[in-house]
Amino acid sequence: MLGIQRILGCFLVFSALLAAAAPACAEEDAVQFFKDIDVTPDTPVHDAVCFFCNVHVDGQALGDIVVFFGNISINGQAHHDVVSFFGHITAADNSSIGDDVVSFFGGVRLGENVHIGQDLVCVFGSVRAPASASVGGDRVGIPWMVFYGPLIVIFLVAWVIVREVRVLQRRRWMAGGYPYPPQR
Repeated sequence: MLGIQRILGCFLVFSALLAAAAPACAEEDAVQFFKDIDVTPDTPVHDAVCFFCNVHVDGQALGDIVVFFGNISINGQAHHDVVSFFGHITAADNSSIGDDVVSFFGGVRLGENVHIGQDLVCVFGSVRAPASASVGGDRVGIPWMVFYGPLIVIFLVAWVIVREVRVLQRRRWMAGGYPYPPQR
């Protein structure tokens, strides 16, 4: 009897959560996997999320644009945030972005008279912007050498250690200290 009450209670909680869930606005949002999203002046979108593809905005994006492993090109207006992971962000001349521009492991290229409402953040990439581009908040850029520099140093230290251990083993083997030859 106690088991049936628990199952019934879980079913009622699940049903209440399902009924309270807000429906998604599929006609306003664009979510794609492996297929590019094209925003034209005739078909504005609210949010655009893209995995392994590109987003091209020639009209208006009323919400956020988020791309994983793809590029973003804006030739119009993006009213909120523009975020790219492992891709490039390009804003054509006279474009505007309402809030933040964030790029991880990619670059940002801004055209003439581009306006960014809030911050411009580029982590492990490069920013190319003319003097006519305006950023309403902070410009933060962390160059790729901050990430790859320590990795290169660690690789070189490990390579030197392995090389020196092999040289030491070879010397000991040649002197008769090891019963087997060192591996290459």
